[in-house]
Order: sequence, then structure tokens, then C-alpha cells
Amino acid sequence: MVVEERLVTYINSLDRGNTEILDELEREAKRSDVPIIRKEMQSFLKVMLGMKKPKKILEVGTAIGFSAILMAEYNPVSCEITTIENYEKRIGIAKKNFERAGKQEIIHLLEGDAKEVLPSLQGTFDFIFMDAAKGQYLHFLPQVCRLLETDGILISDNVLQNGEIIESRFAVTRRKRTIHKRMREYLYELTHSEEFATSVLPIGDGITISVKKGSRI
Repeated sequence: MVVEERLVTYINSLDRGNTEILDELEREAKRSDVPIIRKEMQSFLKVMLGMKKPKKILEVGTAIGFSAILMAEYNPVSCEITTIENYEKRIGIAKKNFERAGKQEIIHLLEGDAKEVLPSLQGTFDFIFMDAAKGQYLHFLPQVCRLLETDGILISDNVLQNGEIIESRFAVTRRKRTIHKRMREYLYELTHSEEFATSVLPIGDGITISVKKGSRI
């Protein structure tokens, strides 16, 4: 928990909820113990979509399709969403969920490892949401930067690792040390990059919001 649990509970109690299909998917995810974006991130995404009004969205990490559907539901303008997923078991579920939500025409799922899929993409996106394997964020960054248009927004989820990011790598369990090291490197790269203006926020499990620099930044 990055922020004190009682405070998070209070903030989430103010949430007005989502559309019926999203509430249904969230209940199903909890019953199946499938991770989806937290309530705090859901609210944050809605606000950012309302501000940016992106027309081309890229999501790295589809899972069961919850966040892609949320972005399709709450973006105030018509858009096209491209989402990448490598885990076969969840690909079929995500496709069915897109159909259930009636979003299969605007959400395009690309199957495969993002390390291989990202270099094959052409054109640019004005909004990118990163929510894939945390240890791979650093490896995805060069291609994500290439694909993000000037003044575009990059949001990365789960960057503070339940607060463990502030600990020494020797204070975390051995199996988490590689991810811990790579996430610290990712955060350093983002916050020190000449190509991005970045803020790290203790929302949910920690997020970054980065704007690809144009002449005004």
C-alpha cells in the first residue's frame, strides 16, 4: 500500500462507479482473482481522457480487456485503441469482453510479445497506457517513445511496487530484485529524459504521467 489504507478507502467511497459492463467485469475479475487497474487509476484515467481527448490510444498489456474498455467507454471523442497481449489464456477472454461491451470495432488486439510487436507498429499515438510486465517497462521505453507523438501522454501503472521501490534491493525478496532494479532504472530514465516531462504520483500502486516534449516544454 503506497498511501495509507484508510485514506484510500475514503477516496474510493466517493467514486461514482462505472458503466454496467465495467462493473460486471470488475466483479468477475475479483471472483477469478485476475488483476485489473485499481479504482484510483480508473478515476485518474477518466480525468486524463477527458483532458486529452485522444484519438489514437496504445495500450501495452491487455489482460482481460478491462482498461481498454474503460478507455473506450470514457473517452469523450471517437477513437481507435490498439492493445497488446502475450498471455494466450487472457487473449480469448479479452476478445469476448470487447464483444460484450460492443467495442470490438474500435479496440484492436495484437497478439504477441510487446518487445516484438512494438517495433512493427507504424504511425504515432497521442495516448499510451503501459500496464504490462513491470520488469519490461525499461525495454519497451525506446519504442514507446518512438510511437508517442509530440505532446502525447504516456501513463505507466504499478511503478512503486506497493512502496517497496524505496527499499534497498537487498531488503526485498530475492525473486523481486530484478523487477525492483529495472523499475528504479525505468523511473530514473523517465524523470531524467530530455524527451519527457514526467511526474511520479502515489496513486494506486504508483503511476507516472509523462508528456513527450514539444517546443513549449
